[in-house]
Amino acid sequence: MTKKTFPMNNQQPTTKTTRFGVIGTGRITRRLVADMQSTEGVQVTAIASRTADRARWYADQYGIAAAVEGYSALLSRDDVDAVYIALPPSMHAEWAIAAGVSGKHVLCEKPLATTHQQATEIAAACDSTGSRWLDATAWLHHRRTDQIETWLAENRLGKIGHVSASVSFYQPFQSGDHRLDPALGGGCLLDLGWYASGLIRYAAGSLPTRVFADAHNIDHVAQRVTAMMWFADGVTATLSCGFDTATRKWFEIAGSDASLVCDDFTRPWPDKDARCWIHDRSGQVDQHTFDGNQERSMIAKLASNEPLSKFQNLALDTQRILDAMIASIKTNEIAPLG
Repeated sequence: MTKKTFPMNNQQPTTKTTRFGVIGTGRITRRLVADMQSTEGVQVTAIASRTADRARWYADQYGIAAAVEGYSALLSRDDVDAVYIALPPSMHAEWAIAAGVSGKHVLCEKPLATTHQQATEIAAACDSTGSRWLDATAWLHHRRTDQIETWLAENRLGKIGHVSASVSFYQPFQSGDHRLDPALGGGCLLDLGWYASGLIRYAAGSLPTRVFADAHNIDHVAQRVTAMMWFADGVTATLSCGFDTATRKWFEIAGSDASLVCDDFTRPWPDKDARCWIHDRSGQVDQHTFDGNQERSMIAKLASNEPLSKFQNLALDTQRILDAMIASIKTNEIAPLG
């Protein structure tokens, strides 16, 4: 087995400062706030919660100057250019649309929304004021993903035949976790299935034509989902996601000449560089490693003038796949994507 390491390129300095306001104080907020605060050309100027006391407590914890009571109040601030939305999925559309209409750029936690219709309304709201938007799917912005895109464009794997993606975490819950509340968009499909569906769409390069999905539910909340997808060019895909199996964040893109395997695609393992392997049909295995911070790259991309349409189109297509999977689960039949 050969191993190739891809060192990090030097980032170009940013001349304009983008000031972020944070909407929501969930657990995921702490990690991304730290990444924003350490991204060149970005400041976090305010954080909003439903109550003044809660906003003040989190502002003090994160070292943010302004604590704001109410999400609308944050959107009206002159010291906020962009917002990071860290609310339960059922609230994403309402506040992403409000932010877009107010002229703020939007970084929204995944899933972008709970339906494709809501996702398109977010895009339209942002487009109406020229606001930039991204879903916070950080793996798409890692340097490894750029290299994978190059390999696929160069047909390094040959003709793609099948894609597999699995994402799971065993019972990652605290008391009152929104992922256990169907009214808040809970369940593993919108949470972990967003990653797996997006990876499959990314690797296949198009939407599937048909989807079949099945869910294992507890208290009307999907704890495990398994799905099969078919594409117009003969590519097939399988998806697995769940809250009842050990941590998995892997995929395989299988081609006629070689397969690309990755076991940490959503987020590199702690204290390890991002990695992947190319297995060719002779048994030769090349391991590739990449350094860099995908979250800071994502934040910097939103704050730049770089085109975002390929990421936005992928997010909208991912939402369509999730809609089809939900329809298939409800009917226990194959769902077409028209």
